[in-house]
Amino acid sequence: MDKYVCNICGYVYDPEEGDSDGGIDAGTKFEDLPDDWACPTCGVGKEEFEKEE
Repeated sequence: MDKYVCNICGYVYDPEEGDSDGGIDAGTKFEDLPDDWACPTCGVGKEEFEKEE
């Protein structure tokens, strides 16, 4: 599964880990995150993330 990086703060969303503080289970693909999910570090939306190369 692809990892995604926040363009603002550099946080990496790793689908194998999920976002336990945000209620996102491990194994959740970035594409399957709720539309209102926000970066747990800086609070920006999914539109500020890019796939890690």
